[in-house]
Amino acid sequence: MTGKKKQTDITPAHPLDDLIRTDRIPHIWCPGCGIGTAFSACLSAIKRSCENLNNVSMVSGIGCSGRAAGYIKLDSFHTTHGRAIPFATGLKLAKPDMNVIVFSGDGDLFAIGGNHFIHAARRNMDLTVICVNNLNYGMTGGQAAATTPHKAKTTTSISGNPEDPFNLPLLAYAAGATYVARWTILHTRDLTESISEALSRKGFSFIEVLAPCPINYGRRNKEKSLDSLKLYQEKSIIKNGADPASVDLDFQNGIVLGTFVNRDKPTFYEKYKMINGLD
Repeated sequence: MTGKKKQTDITPAHPLDDLIRTDRIPHIWCPGCGIGTAFSACLSAIKRSCENLNNVSMVSGIGCSGRAAGYIKLDSFHTTHGRAIPFATGLKLAKPDMNVIVFSGDGDLFAIGGNHFIHAARRNMDLTVICVNNLNYGMTGGQAAATTPHKAKTTTSISGNPEDPFNLPLLAYAAGATYVARWTILHTRDLTESISEALSRKGFSFIEVLAPCPINYGRRNKEKSLDSLKLYQEKSIIKNGADPASVDLDFQNGIVLGTFVNRDKPTFYEKYKMINGLD
């Protein structure tokens, strides 16, 4: 015996291990991707705001962000492309007391799924929709999306995107969303608080999360992950209550962040019960 204590390999528990399917780790997200940070903020908000985890469910569609539902240790649904919100709507109507979260990407929610988004917002479905916006279709090779900035290069716009992107907060507000916010993955505390606030209220809540995609969007536009974080730090302007029509993404002059809309309106289920004379 040398008198030295025997060294043992002890892996400390992660504070979110109780919400993560650790048997599915390592995850598929690329180095420098911002989805993991957005997912972590969502899990932290769930722990903060939802007392009964048996009454929480996550629904996602297809894409990089859509894989989140497969990693959460709660009831979850990884649905077909663009159909996360219809699945979530059905779940919410079947179990009105359940807190239903839609966690997906900009392509899934606002291209093939755009029609579902606007009608769920119009109805004021009691859902929390978190959109990780990485400005392109990351999983399928980096094609141009409805959120790709004008002149940005992608696999389908090699000379620069000729289209203008959606202003997602304006679209959500115009369609009827009662809570609308935007943050970046650098503003993790603000993002976590915003998701927590959305989970604690009734109505259609929408949170846009700006996140880097260094492998596809970043590589083609000469923007590394750290470049994106530096951009978020230097160009972000927090302006709570800003008019959604004034918050177009402008990476040159300033990225407006904050909670833009927070209003109370009867939810679809409340209106349904009232018009049908149900208690």
